Amino acid sequence: MSSLGLALVLLVSMVSPATTRSSCSKQEENSLLQLLAGLSRHGGLAASWQSNTHCCAWEGITCNQDGKVTDVSLASRGLEGSISPFLGNLTSLLRLKLSRNSLSGDLPLELVSSSSIIVLDVSFNRLTGALHELPSSTPARPLQVMNISSNLFTGQFPSTTWKAMENLVALNASNNSFTGQIPMTLCASAPSLAVLELSFNKFSGNIPPGLSSCSVLKMLSAGYNNLCGNLPVELFNVTSLEHLSLPNNWLDGAVNGISKLTNLVTLDLGENGFSGNIPESIGDLKRLEELHLEHNNMSGELPTALSNCTNLVTIDLNTNRFSGQLNEVKFASLSNLRKLDLLFNNFTGTIPESIYSCSKLSALRLSYNQFHGQLSEKISNLKSLSFLSLSNNSLTNITRTLQILSSSKSLTTLYIGCNFLHETMPEDDSIIGFENLQVLSMSECSLSGTIPDWLSKLTNLGMLFLQSNQLSGQVPDWISSLNLLFYLDISNNSFTGEIPTALMEMPMLRSDKTAAKVFFELLVWNENTFMQYLMLSAFPKVLNLAINNFTGVIPEEIGQLKGLISLNLSSNRLSGEIPKQICNLTNLQVLDLSGNQLTGTIPAALKNLHFLSRFNVSNNDLEGPIPNVGQFSTFPDSSFGGNPKLCSPMIPNHCGSAEAGPVSTKHIGNEVIFAIAFGIFFGVGVLYDQIVLSRYFAKAL
Repeated sequence: MSSLGLALVLLVSMVSPATTRSSCSKQEENSLLQLLAGLSRHGGLAASWQSNTHCCAWEGITCNQDGKVTDVSLASRGLEGSISPFLGNLTSLLRLKLSRNSLSGDLPLELVSSSSIIVLDVSFNRLTGALHELPSSTPARPLQVMNISSNLFTGQFPSTTWKAMENLVALNASNNSFTGQIPMTLCASAPSLAVLELSFNKFSGNIPPGLSSCSVLKMLSAGYNNLCGNLPVELFNVTSLEHLSLPNNWLDGAVNGISKLTNLVTLDLGENGFSGNIPESIGDLKRLEELHLEHNNMSGELPTALSNCTNLVTIDLNTNRFSGQLNEVKFASLSNLRKLDLLFNNFTGTIPESIYSCSKLSALRLSYNQFHGQLSEKISNLKSLSFLSLSNNSLTNITRTLQILSSSKSLTTLYIGCNFLHETMPEDDSIIGFENLQVLSMSECSLSGTIPDWLSKLTNLGMLFLQSNQLSGQVPDWISSLNLLFYLDISNNSFTGEIPTALMEMPMLRSDKTAAKVFFELLVWNENTFMQYLMLSAFPKVLNLAINNFTGVIPEEIGQLKGLISLNLSSNRLSGEIPKQICNLTNLQVLDLSGNQLTGTIPAALKNLHFLSRFNVSNNDLEGPIPNVGQFSTFPDSSFGGNPKLCSPMIPNHCGSAEAGPVSTKHIGNEVIFAIAFGIFFGVGVLYDQIVLSRYFAKAL
């Protein structure tokens, strides 16, 4: 998009219109007023567009020295309504900019076929329908920049229209619903085409080999479509390409010919089905800054020649089958590298220390590989490191690891879980620092010990993941002093005692205030909602104490945590009733109290938690009716199972005048069995069946 923006700026600046006080013709004035007449919301234009002033003085209108309208610039004006075809009567109009409004209807053919317009920008509106087909006899049009992105256009790209666009330099049709194949003759018709942006549509089929005619094409972007097949060899002849972006399609095959595109700055082939290895010839791409091959089926070792791409800023190879050691790559030569993502591969050995020579590195993710050994102290050379994820490897010595990393003043996100198996949570006072750390995950390490006091000094901590360890003892009272903590997961440990009231004092969970925003350097996953996030504040406020040994009652103070989105107290030994104060948590979407020893009834006021979408109180000793209004009618039976005293029309235990209990066929008397058998074998006695059964169930309920 940056290249497209540059192209637009350059092209728009080709003609610098001069404003004038000459009055425009009556015909041009009427054409503009037709636009105004078609708007249901005009953004205050009516006050400026008055017939007692000449239209060259109207807001958004620019004329040349002859009093001819050359520019209509009405971007971001809150306009609603349709685009008037009468704008095509402005015979000197060079630039029409109506982007970022709420315009609807189609794009008038008169504008596409204009004999004067060189820049047409109607992006970010609500335009619908298909693009009009120009007659095959249409002479060459002067249009150079066409931006119709982020609308609701449908249908296939017209074929004859592009034959008339001999002067087209930049075409952006992204973020629509265009279907069919990419036109074969685009570049044959427009030899000057430099920017082709077709991403986020429904294009299908192969990438047309005819793109080899685009001899000056600098950007080809067609990601997030349904394209399939191999990259055509003809594409590798477009040596002018600087940005090739085809992510999230169904492309496959090898990428061996890519090294011919020696001017590439961006190569994004992520989320396809490419296979094979990265060729050694990748080193020929001396200008390459962005390399995205994530989520493919690529394998083999990384080529040593990758070290020759000295301008690389981002390397994203996550979720492939790359293997071997990384020592062959001389990371020291990649002095511009800022992001390295090798998540979900099969790399082995130790983490090469040459990575720590990349002094500009801000994000490093080596998770879900087979690295082993201890973390090197040289990682402290990465003064700009903000995001570090080393989880799911076989690293050792958690105490030394934390001592090394704690000195990093730039670190905001640290994932080191599923390492250091069966080690002890360090209580070492030498772990001093982490002053800017906002996210810390030490989950799934089987760590023994307690929650260490040094965590209390991490005043910027917003998210703490300690689940699936062997931590014990009680939750310390200082937990409430972490003023920014809004996501706490200590589930699947061995914590004991009552739920501490300090948890009820956590400022961020008590407040509806949004958590402080910070952008992750790399995409991360929220396991609760299976959504991926770049922004910390997009995570919900969560308190997860499940699968521990907490005892006692659920404190009434739980009702103070009005910011909570998810509360999980399941699989503990909690007793007593569900406190009515829990009904004050009006933002709650997930509530899990299952697997405890809770008694009493389900508070009827829970039905007022209108956002509640997941609810579970199974395997307790609850009794009485289940609320049967609102969202409670949508929860599955499993949400209430294991509570034989609960009753509802939604479950086998129906509520009646007598005490509810589980119905079992062993209690059915001989008269019922006889009636059923009689009805089945002889086809009679249906009325008798109903009478006897109704008497039985009335007695049972």
